[in-house]
Amino acid sequence: MVLPVRPRRSVLYMPGSNARAMEKAAALPADAVILDLEDAVAPEAKEAARTQVCAIVKTKPFDKREVVIRINGLDTPWGHDDMDAAVAAAPDAILVPKVNDGSDVAHANQHLAQAAPSVALWVMMETPGAIFHAEEIASGGGRLACFVMGTNDLIKEMRGQPTPGREGLMAALSLSVLAARSHGLVALDGVYNEIADAKGFEAICIQGRAIGFDGKTLIHPSQIDACNRVFSPAPDEIARARAILTAFSLPENKGKGAISLDGRMVELLHAEIARQTVALADAIQEMHSS
Repeated sequence: MVLPVRPRRSVLYMPGSNARAMEKAAALPADAVILDLEDAVAPEAKEAARTQVCAIVKTKPFDKREVVIRINGLDTPWGHDDMDAAVAAAPDAILVPKVNDGSDVAHANQHLAQAAPSVALWVMMETPGAIFHAEEIASGGGRLACFVMGTNDLIKEMRGQPTPGREGLMAALSLSVLAARSHGLVALDGVYNEIADAKGFEAICIQGRAIGFDGKTLIHPSQIDACNRVFSPAPDEIARARAILTAFSLPENKGKGAISLDGRMVELLHAEIARQTVALADAIQEMHSS
């Protein structure tokens, strides 16, 4: 599917069982919200949360923010009913957890066959199987639009230990970004658990952007502003990008693979990066304009 350029710098999880929290989310500056029916909801509250989340999504209270429903796994007692209800509610995307290979993507795409054309498929990358089949999953096609890293689950499945630099996760993070990029998908980094550690959170955001992620999933509204700042192109980046595009558009530079700009060699690959930067900056401005 052709993906529109839209900011996904900050993607906030909200528990589907908490109506008040979801109402508050409508006023938060996150680029997207994930209304969660899985990890954040106790088994005895699953059905009520499903009804509540889908009712909220149908009222469309989130303005320009992307709205995603994370269902329970399709191999759980709630998964298929979650999927049917989410399809009827028509969010921007449905997030499927615990995928392991391409067959899981095909299964999810089958369920989405009757969904509105605007409903995308997002998948969680949170199992060892998913990482080893990352390229196969990314090539699943259909509605597939986004990888979301489930770093807490990955650490648990690896029997690893969380570290400030995420050394044990680097292979999984990089492989997932590479697979996503090879098929034109969005890639979102996993959550940061230490809500009070603002310095550590910013460092992990910077690391995530350096790896290549488009944005990061969040567990608390206090993380939104720093996340938006780190994953936004800086004013000097935007100015430089616009200058590169202007230079390549000049008649004397038509057809050239490389030019000189302000004493530096600039290639066509830099022009492609510049187009991406400007498109993201424009999308951010459009999202937050009244």
